[in-house]
Amino acid sequence: MRYGFIGLGHLGGHLAASLVRGGFDLAVHDLDEAAAKGLLAAGATWAATPRAVAQGADAVFTCLPSPRATVAVLTGPDGLLEGLRPGATWIETSTNDPKEILRLAELAAAKGVATLEAPVTGGVHRAAAGEITVLAGGEEALFQAHLPALQAMGGEVLHMGPLGKASVIKVITNMLAFIHLVAAGEALMLAKRGGLDLAKSFQAIRASSGNSFVHETESQVILNGSYDIGFTMDLACKDLGFALGFGREFGVPMRLAADVEQAFIEARESYGGDAWSSMVVKLLEDALHTDLRAPGFPSRLES
Repeated sequence: MRYGFIGLGHLGGHLAASLVRGGFDLAVHDLDEAAAKGLLAAGATWAATPRAVAQGADAVFTCLPSPRATVAVLTGPDGLLEGLRPGATWIETSTNDPKEILRLAELAAAKGVATLEAPVTGGVHRAAAGEITVLAGGEEALFQAHLPALQAMGGEVLHMGPLGKASVIKVITNMLAFIHLVAAGEALMLAKRGGLDLAKSFQAIRASSGNSFVHETESQVILNGSYDIGFTMDLACKDLGFALGFGREFGVPMRLAADVEQAFIEARESYGGDAWSSMVVKLLEDALHTDLRAPGFPSRLES
């Protein structure tokens, strides 16, 4: 199949690169053409607009920073729906609200275009290695048709059910990650204030019942001081907003998530929307005038 990919940011660029490595015929587009440089050198082709990406493609992936961006790319005057032929597929990897996914899927269906959602989870470093987890939602036959491409992008690929269900579980996983991040920061600060060696404390927590995926990954770039996890404060606040909205919709109390959302809103105000999400821990460092640094930790995570 011929694929297209729109949105070559911190995450999307790696997902697109996995498709190229997998041997797929891929056209790419981003607002910043420079973001495509490595992909073009590897064999992808450039398209000047979303419409141009779609023309001749069997399916087009989108990986965009906000629902507003998704709407613009899909429905704009030079958007995907102007270029995708009937029978083609739009595959949304962005984190989105399930109601919005279903609304946009109806617009696509009116043009004869099918929709599959495939948000990913596990961190940018795992996307770079082609080992990120893919959470798919949509018709089984459609999922199976594009499974080879999804497997090229990720390690574990899970079909979560009908369209919209993958969006819900993706938000849940992100919510847990943000809660774990704040908890990891508090744990490391307790260790520092308790006079412990932070490198040894990292190892002890990793080998304990208190371990988490977030501690194993994000704690490292916190201890390094780069905070570079490849995920921004704006994106974290967006996803926490989705989670709290689900809580209201489904009648689930969200005490921890609500407290964590407030911490991220404060961190965004302090450090900016483009700051790395792991800088939420810096709020505690700044408040206590105590940094959490230890030698031997990387500035960016490898696979």
